[in-house]
Amino acid sequence: MSQETRNLEPKSVWNHFEDLNAVPRPSKKEEHVIAFAKKFGEDLGLDTYEDPVGNIMIKRPATAGMEDRQTVILQAHLDMVHQKNADTEFDFDTQGIQSYIDGDWVKARGTTLGADNGMGVAAIMALFSSTDIPLPAMEALFTIDEETGMTGAFEVEKGKLDGTILLNLDTEDDDEFSIGCAGGIDTNTKYSYTQEDCPAGYVAYKITVNGLKGGHSGVDIDLERGNANKIMNRLMLAGKNHDLRIVEINGGSLRNAIPRESFATVVVKSDACKADFDAMADDLKGEFKLQDENLNIELATTDVPAKVMSAADTEKITLAIAACHNGVFCMSSAIAGLVETSSSLARIIVKDGEFVSQSLQRSSVDTAKHDVAQTVGAPFRLMGCDVSHDGSYPGWAPNPNSEILTVLESTYKEMFKEEPKVMAIHAGLECGILGERYPGLDMISFGPTIKNPHSPDEKVSIPSIQKFWKFLLEVMARTPKK
Repeated sequence: MSQETRNLEPKSVWNHFEDLNAVPRPSKKEEHVIAFAKKFGEDLGLDTYEDPVGNIMIKRPATAGMEDRQTVILQAHLDMVHQKNADTEFDFDTQGIQSYIDGDWVKARGTTLGADNGMGVAAIMALFSSTDIPLPAMEALFTIDEETGMTGAFEVEKGKLDGTILLNLDTEDDDEFSIGCAGGIDTNTKYSYTQEDCPAGYVAYKITVNGLKGGHSGVDIDLERGNANKIMNRLMLAGKNHDLRIVEINGGSLRNAIPRESFATVVVKSDACKADFDAMADDLKGEFKLQDENLNIELATTDVPAKVMSAADTEKITLAIAACHNGVFCMSSAIAGLVETSSSLARIIVKDGEFVSQSLQRSSVDTAKHDVAQTVGAPFRLMGCDVSHDGSYPGWAPNPNSEILTVLESTYKEMFKEEPKVMAIHAGLECGILGERYPGLDMISFGPTIKNPHSPDEKVSIPSIQKFWKFLLEVMARTPKK
């Protein structure tokens, strides 16, 4: 925890953020943060409910004079992406995030910060714990497991919430209002490969790819940053004339993050291949010098292993990865500048006779989402993998005639003397799922400026938090009447 961060304004928001960040909360392991959120509501003496999967709902009545306003649902997710640099010693299951101030930004030491979506949670906590702010009736909805499949949102119980307006506080630029989002689906593959004795006289190398920026595989996919899994595969293909055999690969980390690092062990028939590796490394650094200027590629000799992948399976796997689409698939015809459909090859694991890949496809068009998933799965099916498509979730169709959008637009223009950007985003928000659970909700998503989410370079703007908080208070004061 950081005392200097706690002294930032607005203190209520930053202190709730630091309290939250002291609680371990990786996706799928949210038991501590669920208890934290539940205790928060109960300590305030408010109606607090934990549903069967761990979502927390807290209800607070309107302050005097605000009883005639519509009830507002304020929604954010409790879990965070757990990413760290390879050289950072950190246990997300037991440790709290270590934040610090760097100029106008708050960052974390070698890990993700958890501003996604911790700043949204903290803002809601600041509203609910306030004693001097005029507020309509409010309902907090803290969901779990947003980052690895939105399972919390899928399990939100019908009939538990009374609000007619939903403010999702999970957008990452303070001048943007999101009124639509992409849906997603996972493509997972598995293959049992043949292992053989390492041929006599072969040389073993460890290959390291790191230094990439990575980032959010939806929001940042159009930046064309390097994908460590695809880069590693190109290095392996550079060894094809030297009978390269794969021993192990550990590439990427999380399904929804652009992979920043990959580590592999290979064998080749002679060290003559080093010239080809070096040439490919130089080519790759040249290709990515603008978007990933810190790309690092290292080749180091290591002990020769007893077992290696067969030549036939090495060829199958490297060619399938080469053929697997990664990046923007197509742009939207309906909204200028919006990525419609994309895929990110997030994870590659080769070890002990088993090959596994994980990728995430996103699209604002449901049929296109399934089409790109089939496209990504096709080369792996051809090589004999078991391929599954799991975790499909819907997008959120924009409603440009939204009443709450009108309130936010007019308030923003009045306060900041500029037009906000009203847009759909190429990322998953829980609004699409919640809209299916509660048809007719008037929904919008907005939030403070957060850069590089889903990576250890994540940071949140201090001035933006001040702007976001003032704006949120004014929006709550202007909540439409019933």
